[in-house]
Amino acid sequence: MRPTTVAEALAAFAEAGGDASYIAGGQSLVPALALRLQAPERLIDIAHIPDLRGIDLRDGWLRLGALTRHAEAHDHPLIAAHAPLLALAAPHVAHPAIRNRGTLGGSVALADPASEFPAMMLAMGAEMEIAGLQGTRRVPADEFFQDLYQTALEPGELLVALHVPAAGPQHRCAFDEIARRRGDYALVGCGVMLTAPAREVESARIAFFSVGPTPIRALAAEAALTGRRLDGEAIRLAQAALSQDLDPPDDEQVPAAMRLHLARVLIGRLLGRIAEGP
Repeated sequence: MRPTTVAEALAAFAEAGGDASYIAGGQSLVPALALRLQAPERLIDIAHIPDLRGIDLRDGWLRLGALTRHAEAHDHPLIAAHAPLLALAAPHVAHPAIRNRGTLGGSVALADPASEFPAMMLAMGAEMEIAGLQGTRRVPADEFFQDLYQTALEPGELLVALHVPAAGPQHRCAFDEIARRRGDYALVGCGVMLTAPAREVESARIAFFSVGPTPIRALAAEAALTGRRLDGEAIRLAQAALSQDLDPPDDEQVPAAMRLHLARVLIGRLLGRIAEGP
């Protein structure tokens, strides 16, 4: 079915007794359906709900409707100006065909630990606007991602919008990932957001992906940077602190020690890029 309001979508899910799935871009759900990994009784097409669209600046927060396409994150002027970390990450997400269909809300709600956008929400200190039958609430990114593919969304709830604190001249950010091929899932990826006027780091948010069951904030590395001038010594301290922040899994393709090494290389690269910037 195709509801035209959030209330209709929530009611349709409840009427299905929970045996339903919301679908918008379908870039994750459709493959799961094709592989018989999911088989809901009802699909609820939310792509025609106006309240899930729109990008606008409100009281120092950039509101991104859940149906904002990946491609819009790459080229929308408000995102480039006020959420530049998203704009930096967007070209690394999969391939153009997927970016033209996939939605930010879908990516964040799925919470794939190897996905770029959930980690960037964490790095930017975003808040998720969630609608349910009991009303609407906002959940900080630090509380939203809970475990492998598990979020603060309760069954039947709908992610309505993403609220990002608007970046200003005092903010500096960088993004990169290490992957075998452009568009493949990253072996390690990272986004950095610093409040650093005159290169003195007043606060830092650093989020990694592909290093655990959820996107992970590097709290020890952030603490190593805070209150310091961003120079070689500060970067080395942040790299060393990653052993406290990250405990990547061992797998057949990339041993845990190698993934941690790549994370150190990556954060050094990003912080160096910020230090050398204007």
